[in-house]
Amino acid sequence: MGLRSSVVALAFLGIARCATCPGYIAQNVSQTSTGLTARLKLAGSACNIYGTDLDDLILSVEYQTATRLHVQIYDAAQQVYQVPSFVLDPPKGSNISSGKGSDLDFILNHHPFSFAVQRKSNQETLFNTSGSPLIFESQYLCLRTSLPTDPNIYGLGEDTDAFRRNTTNYTRTLWSRDAYEVPAGTNLYGNHPIYFEHRQALNQTHGVFLLNSNGMDIKINNTEATGQYLEYNTLGGIVDLYFMAGPSPIDVARQYSEVVGKSVMMPYWGHGYHQCKYGYSQWTVVAEVVQNYYNASIPLETMWTDIDYMDERKVFTLDPTHFPLEKMQELVTYLHDHNQHYIVMVDPAVAYQNYSAFNNGVQLGAFLKNRNGSIFQGVVWPGVTAFPDWMNPDTQTYWDGEFDSFFNAETGVNIDALWIDMNEASNFCHYPCSDPSGYATTNGFPPPAPPLITTWPHLPGFPADFQPPSKRQPGGNMTGLPGRNLINPPYRIQNAAGGLSNLTISTDLIHSNGLAEYDTHNLYGTTMSSVSRNALLSRRPTVRPMVITRSTFAGAGAKVGHWLGDNASGWQWYRNSISGIMAFAGIYQLPMVGADVCGYALNTTSTLCSRWAMLGAFYPFYRNHASNDAAPQEFYNWPIVASAARKAIAARYQLLDYLYTAMYHQSTDGTPTLNPLFFLYPSDANTLNVDLQFFFGQSILVSPVTDENSTSVTMYLPNNQFYDFWTLAPVCGKGANVTLTNIAFDDIPLHIRGGSVVPMRAQSANTTTALRQQNFELLVAPGLDGTASGSLYLDDGESIVQNATSLLNFTYRNRTLSVGGTFKYATNNSIQTVKMLGVSQAPSSISLNGKKLMSSAWTYTNGSVVSANVSMPLTKGFTLSMQ
Repeated sequence: MGLRSSVVALAFLGIARCATCPGYIAQNVSQTSTGLTARLKLAGSACNIYGTDLDDLILSVEYQTATRLHVQIYDAAQQVYQVPSFVLDPPKGSNISSGKGSDLDFILNHHPFSFAVQRKSNQETLFNTSGSPLIFESQYLCLRTSLPTDPNIYGLGEDTDAFRRNTTNYTRTLWSRDAYEVPAGTNLYGNHPIYFEHRQALNQTHGVFLLNSNGMDIKINNTEATGQYLEYNTLGGIVDLYFMAGPSPIDVARQYSEVVGKSVMMPYWGHGYHQCKYGYSQWTVVAEVVQNYYNASIPLETMWTDIDYMDERKVFTLDPTHFPLEKMQELVTYLHDHNQHYIVMVDPAVAYQNYSAFNNGVQLGAFLKNRNGSIFQGVVWPGVTAFPDWMNPDTQTYWDGEFDSFFNAETGVNIDALWIDMNEASNFCHYPCSDPSGYATTNGFPPPAPPLITTWPHLPGFPADFQPPSKRQPGGNMTGLPGRNLINPPYRIQNAAGGLSNLTISTDLIHSNGLAEYDTHNLYGTTMSSVSRNALLSRRPTVRPMVITRSTFAGAGAKVGHWLGDNASGWQWYRNSISGIMAFAGIYQLPMVGADVCGYALNTTSTLCSRWAMLGAFYPFYRNHASNDAAPQEFYNWPIVASAARKAIAARYQLLDYLYTAMYHQSTDGTPTLNPLFFLYPSDANTLNVDLQFFFGQSILVSPVTDENSTSVTMYLPNNQFYDFWTLAPVCGKGANVTLTNIAFDDIPLHIRGGSVVPMRAQSANTTTALRQQNFELLVAPGLDGTASGSLYLDDGESIVQNATSLLNFTYRNRTLSVGGTFKYATNNSIQTVKMLGVSQAPSSISLNGKKLMSSAWTYTNGSVVSANVSMPLTKGFTLSMQ
């Protein structure tokens, strides 16, 4: 029997044995001012299926807000590991008195113990554990809820599966791993144990979040014996559930943001276009790419460099031949002088060699250690490596010091933001990695440096020497039970890498705070993110840090952005990216997200890259990135791709303040920046499976061509008024599919949702600095009821603490646009033009603040668009009326 067959057989045996476990009895139930508590005792003989059953548990139920219920089940001794509060600080309740003001009801069954959560308004059961025993063991936790047949479930990522979850024989495994080409059906880089469930018959959505960082399998299935269910199978931790009542999908998104934290605002420039490639082998190549974008008239906001810049792949070093310090400083100066930006990658693994970054870490005790006190060794790009212990407070001091030195604005490489990778953590050496040095030598780590390029094209504007030569823990220690098997636990999650420690850090390592890597593996990337963000703040305390990370955990969006990892150049990855960005921005509260445009691995094609250049322009994070063994795929390499990029970036930049405003709203109240169709049309059952279209903000419907070499797309238009973004022509949605044809490779179908007022820059620009000098225009797109609304947020684009901001609100009703709000941000920009769409008949006159405009100040075109030149400053409100 093969390994996979053995695991499956053991899993089926485990399921059969789980059904015979005794469960618990609820005793000493006590009502509290905000809920209840109870003692849970084993109801019979321990089954000890995957560990030792714990006999004494505490049930704690707290009605935290009108729409949020918190349910915990933990060991009375509080020895079992819980997610530390420094990773995710639990939200505080607002003293809802014993559920009286709550939209939810907690229903307790004493013997056998089970519980249900119901919606108070209609007694709809949202979560029900009856019929399946709770199993709470030293290395295994099992909790099952019954569900309606074929439920509409979303979330539980990170993954590349369909956006709406399969509901039969489906398993989502959460265990961070380095997942090249992001294969479907496997665990990937990050872990977000939150799901939204939409009950179509009632047009209501609720959310369930399990705060648990242990490895887990989440099984969704429907059998004749069990019915439909969702089941958590974790390798430890506690039951720590947050129920969010909604009732709309956007309500749930906002409520989840109150649990895990609001997303952080990124700098305005961070939403510009970024270019990267692993394999830019020396400084001249980087400069040549910058020059080529300029020559092609394609805006480039930020240039990135992968690990190529390092000396033999060692972090906090420069290759003295290929990336000498003086050339790097000149490169950064050139970019800054042209209002562009620069970012490099930093990996967590530090070369186990005699150099300053390693020696400083040793001196401060910053690295993870084996139980005998020696530094744990793995193998990554530089060869044998050590791994920082992000939970050690001294590691922050270490990381700050390396950043302050290596990225010093005067003496180092003055980066503008940070890219962190390999932080699952990735380890090339297979467990048990008993000879890391031998493995590194045999497998060629570090790889040899590429030959030095001695000739390159002339680079106008660059310095002369760039030119070619003339030739949480509230009580107890909660650090985990003793005596556990931290390498091969009895229950095996379906980790695609095999054993828990394979190709990562050994899970029996103990962090400086006493927590085991077994329990905190899924937190390694997010703790690195926190420490790295703090290190950037150490350099520039007043400026918003931008960190883009690969590995994430729930709540990561409060600190960092994310790219979807090492995808590939193929249509399936292009399509999968849509579900990925919707999940992170819409469900996981991490809106600064995007995929590697044109694909990372393999060679792209001109048609795929042109389509992806268009689609990527509507990711919040927009970056072209490729591997070192892939052919160059910068947008200027093909005429059709260059054309697509110019059009896509121009549209994106005109909409950049609209995107920035959406990011602002998500950072303040959790309203998603990107929306699946069902978020905005939850009563329309046809939207529930749509995962190849999405709303950019709440007003721009993006419906890309998704088939290879096709020039048509079948898109779904809900029953609403829409307007073609490119022509402004009205399009009536009838709740049906619409097929568009003859879509050029430098085009993408975009539609404005009726009921929207969309602020846009009147013109695009080559950089975001120049873009901020452009005036605005407003697109007023009335819905079927003739009304529309929107907003515009303005600030300086980079300060953590803003001196002044403006938030303009736009409302359109009875053929009158009203602009109000707060006007504190000083700007010379104005609203230059207002375009009112869907106007079936030319107005007789137009009035601005009650005074009629001259007929030369407005036009009526295409039988539907009124365009009025208003030139109103952004420092006060106004009204515009059609008569």
